[in-house]
Amino acid sequence: MDFHTLHTRLCCLSVLRNLQDEPLLQAYRRVLGAYSADVLTFCDAYGALCDHIYRAGDTGRWMRRRIQCSSNALTGSLTQPSPAVLQAVTRDLETLSALLALTGRDLAAQACLAFPNDAGTLAYLPDFPAGKPLPFTNGDQLRGFYQQFGYGFFAKSNCFTVGPEGEILAVSRPDPIRLTDLKGYARQKEQVVANTLAFLDDRPSNNILLYGDKGTGKSSTVKAVVNEYASRGLRIIELAPKQIGLFPRICAEAARSPYHIIVFLDDLTFDVEDENFAALKAFIEGGLTGKPANVVLYATSNRRHLVRESFASRQGDDIHVRDTLETVTSLSDRFGLEITFSVPDKDEYLSIVDQLADEYGLFLPADQLHLLAERFAIRRNGRSPRTARQFISYQLTQQD
Repeated sequence: MDFHTLHTRLCCLSVLRNLQDEPLLQAYRRVLGAYSADVLTFCDAYGALCDHIYRAGDTGRWMRRRIQCSSNALTGSLTQPSPAVLQAVTRDLETLSALLALTGRDLAAQACLAFPNDAGTLAYLPDFPAGKPLPFTNGDQLRGFYQQFGYGFFAKSNCFTVGPEGEILAVSRPDPIRLTDLKGYARQKEQVVANTLAFLDDRPSNNILLYGDKGTGKSSTVKAVVNEYASRGLRIIELAPKQIGLFPRICAEAARSPYHIIVFLDDLTFDVEDENFAALKAFIEGGLTGKPANVVLYATSNRRHLVRESFASRQGDDIHVRDTLETVTSLSDRFGLEITFSVPDKDEYLSIVDQLADEYGLFLPADQLHLLAERFAIRRNGRSPRTARQFISYQLTQQD
């Protein structure tokens, strides 16, 4: 495909047209258009293209990710796309594949033909390699890719947060923790995994409340489960308690996605009068806005009923006390599965210490290791998996 034809076809992208908004594609277009200008215009455009390519790394991998994160006419009709859409996708992919096959030397050689008087100068232009070929070359193959690996905004990452204006933001470097990194609490982890697998298989599953003492691994368990099953299309959106009012907007965005999404509320605690308390109850169950089938809610708290209580709130006649207790339990009751993470006893704590010491290569006699671990826990206000991990880190630094 000659460069003029490639430039024309790049301008004619249809189903994958939103890729034209990407700076790298715009840089390619400027270079291809500069052959009909002057050598300075070409060199300026070529230098900018090299900068974009060097930043992107492998352009083939970059292109594949952008195509996967796209929402377009094909993703909107995956079950039965029209022949016209499939044909248009095939032509778009042919154009993008031709673009990826170009090297810096190819573009420079064409420049020498377009500007023969400057051929000597153009010989010093920087080079870049061709990108790896795309794993799909026609509409049917891209359709299969979307069906297998998913598509759209939630293909950008496994983990997401919510910005101050309610915008969903991809986390570029999420916590890489895995289930094997978490020691102890086997029964609790099995419950979370079983519920998550049911959710991924579109079987009945529950919202989960993980409650218990600090440092016991509640939040880490949720994040580790997401990392474990991200390849199966599991995603997580962390929502701060003060952002609960954004829940309907998040559900609306999630409903358009092929992924299974956990909305994660970490460290939940409310006052009964908190407006977010009532809002969350309605969103989980009982409100007019239904929760999509591909969304489940996982929350952690140090309080089983999520509400700060005082003895004063329990004073009054029998009817008042009953109403107060029903209000306090009304939110936690909406979580179909409650999992308790209690402070480990001495044996459990030392077992976690032993496992971590073995994993990180901390070789101390068992009696000495346990004595030091117990002393560390006393100074850190109690035993927990977090304390055990901090103890091991501390010991390792002492050995350096």
